[in-house]
Amino acid sequence: MAKDLPVSPLAPERFPDLPPVRGVRFATAATGSRYQGRDDVMLAVLAEGTTVAGTFTRSSTRAAAVLDCEAKINGPSVGEAAILVNAGNSNAFTGRNGEEAVASIVDACAEATGIRRDRVFTASTGVIGEPLDHKKITSHLADLNASLSEDGIEAAANAIRTTDTFAKGAVRTVEIEGKTVTLTGIAKGSGMIAPDMATMLVYIFTDARIARPDLQSLVSSLTNRTFNCITVDSDTSTSDTLLVAATGASGVNVGDSLGFASALQDVMLDLAHQVVRDGEGATKFVEIHVTSAHSDAEARQIGLAIANSPLVKTAIAGEDPNWGRIVMAIGKSGAHANRDRLTIRFGNIVVAENGWVAPTYREEDGAAYMKAQDLHIAVDLGLGGGHATVWTCDLTHGYITINADYRS
Repeated sequence: MAKDLPVSPLAPERFPDLPPVRGVRFATAATGSRYQGRDDVMLAVLAEGTTVAGTFTRSSTRAAAVLDCEAKINGPSVGEAAILVNAGNSNAFTGRNGEEAVASIVDACAEATGIRRDRVFTASTGVIGEPLDHKKITSHLADLNASLSEDGIEAAANAIRTTDTFAKGAVRTVEIEGKTVTLTGIAKGSGMIAPDMATMLVYIFTDARIARPDLQSLVSSLTNRTFNCITVDSDTSTSDTLLVAATGASGVNVGDSLGFASALQDVMLDLAHQVVRDGEGATKFVEIHVTSAHSDAEARQIGLAIANSPLVKTAIAGEDPNWGRIVMAIGKSGAHANRDRLTIRFGNIVVAENGWVAPTYREEDGAAYMKAQDLHIAVDLGLGGGHATVWTCDLTHGYITINADYRS
């Protein structure tokens, strides 16, 4: 964290117990590249036989590390791999200096681990526009490689945090052909969350065996149902990176397994929800479900218009059932809508229908519902078969406080 921030009231009780994934080892270090007295770099080394798939921000000002990963992701399809992440400095908008920093870190990591340069994936997160002192990172790589452990995933989740108030982890197991396949994942993200691919930084590891094209297709599809359906503040990061690494150590081929696909989606959605629950200054977790739209795409468009509206989000923060702001957000979305066919619900409470406030709605019921930490807003457009669900949080004074002095 940039400063000691109170843990989000929406945080889980504790970090989950993440079992080791065969073929994955972790190490962390305190490099002082921005933070003092805490680990700020993590290294993950993946065994021979690993396939890696990923999605990345589509921001036109994406960081040097993102560009490097994009260039590599379609490279050698199987083999040893390494992932190196630093927190506190995003190495974005740093020109040639940024490219040189990435090259130096990749070279040093390859030398320390013995892994090919084109199988070393890096990421940086933190302040934009400040040169990264890569020597503070590269000087620790030999020690990082020497301290690799199968049990280091929780420390890795903590090392990649910036304004996050808690480390994020998720696990699922699935039985396939009588054998257990394990999936674990970690993520960081709290602000600058309106993903246009994945969200901030996400790393998922499994001992499943799957060809890279199959894994890439699955990851891309599931990203659109999970990370691309969350928003904290409507801002897309320059550094968003999602990598999924399959070591194959279980010996179980999951290329056509619906059970594996479901387990991977569960891990991705779990982590995505945790990012929203750690939204900067958040006190409410909000699910917005849109049905009967012209198309799934338009349903998502309307859901995100509601989720990103400062007026909707501040009303939620103030526990004000101001459903008129939801009507406004639907109307501004650009998607098809018919005022007289709209139905809006808060939980099980019908708030508006047939172009007007519902005759059964009582303001005190809406106000009582808005006091809950987890809220569900449903919008039925009455137009077609399109549907989508998005997730967001409220917008509080805490968000302003965190971001007004982020660099100070």
